[in-house]
Amino acid sequence: MVSFYNHIYRQIKSLIIIVDGKGEMDGNKKEGKTDYYARKRLVVQAKNKYNSPKYRLVVRFTNTDVIIQIIYAKLDGDFVLTAAYAHELPRFGIKVGLTNWAATYSTGLLAARRVLTKLGLADKYQGVTVPDGKVATIEELENAPRPFKAFLDVGLKRTSTGSKVFAALKGASDGGIFIPHSENRFPGYDAESKSLDAETLRKYIYGGHVAEYMRLLQNDDDDKYRRQFSKFIECGINADDLEELYKSVHTKIRADPKFRSTEKKGDYKVFKKVN
Repeated sequence: MVSFYNHIYRQIKSLIIIVDGKGEMDGNKKEGKTDYYARKRLVVQAKNKYNSPKYRLVVRFTNTDVIIQIIYAKLDGDFVLTAAYAHELPRFGIKVGLTNWAATYSTGLLAARRVLTKLGLADKYQGVTVPDGKVATIEELENAPRPFKAFLDVGLKRTSTGSKVFAALKGASDGGIFIPHSENRFPGYDAESKSLDAETLRKYIYGGHVAEYMRLLQNDDDDKYRRQFSKFIECGINADDLEELYKSVHTKIRADPKFRSTEKKGDYKVFKKVN
């Protein structure tokens, strides 16, 4: 008798799935990993553009890393054109603070220069070579391919003013990618006057806000300063060094943005393929 009712329940459940379409949830939706309302608008492409991919600048954060990917969608899934990670920054000269605002900007710059180099557009679209905090969009050149265009994909992260997702956007935009955006969410934007303080944004790009806090903490509580900035002290970095350090990082990224695989150290087991 129980098996009979189970059979009836399965039949009704299958009808609900077919008719309603909401009986079973997608795994990512069920786990709250994807904002499908936003994804639909980021992925859908105009029919008159045929098979032209629509690129997204996907920015994600972990506790120790920043992940920036250029992704496009096809019927059989998402495909990554290129990616850049904050854990690559030590190669360019910065070994600490890899998830702060300035490091996220540098990672966005790396992603932009890498994808443009891959597509052969790096020389044509240099972007903003000396960041000054002003908002500048990439203009189309005459007798040249159009600029590479991507849309910011923030996932589930809050888009409050000054958020690090906009550091990645600013870095990628200054790197030469055309990303439609406004100045409303950058640090230094005043909602009342509806204007951006470029000097404040420039300060964030070069880690000036970190330098200010380092000086404040060093003067107020030296023990706390040594605890919180112990890695900076180990690397011989003080508040006065940060701006020149990030300028050097930007220069090195532009000189050689190509990906380099790291050599694994130590003994690793080699697993045989099982057919």
